[in-house]
Amino acid sequence: MKAVLVPAFMFLSSCLMALAWLGHLRFRDKIGFWTALGASWLLVLPEYVLNVAATRFGYGTYNGAQMACFHLAFGVVCVALVSHFVLGESFALSQMLGLVLLVVAIVLITYRP
Repeated sequence: MKAVLVPAFMFLSSCLMALAWLGHLRFRDKIGFWTALGASWLLVLPEYVLNVAATRFGYGTYNGAQMACFHLAFGVVCVALVSHFVLGESFALSQMLGLVLLVVAIVLITYRP
């Protein structure tokens, strides 16, 4: 169960962080800086709760390096997803290939023979 919940929590955490980082840019002409900052901080608190819960719950099932790998790779993937679906940016073929390679990297780093 931990083997599934920990990556899921980290993925959700990364998605919230990506929304906090980039989501306000969609409304940059409609809302002010302080409103954007406040909205971002509202997203960061549950993100932090998920991240801390995942690392505390997952330590032992995964080691620190494996959890760091999840965190970094999911962060990149979630930023790409938010950029595409929230900001309307397009993916280049090289970016899609890079995301696939990140998934391969996660599998290789977390694989236990």
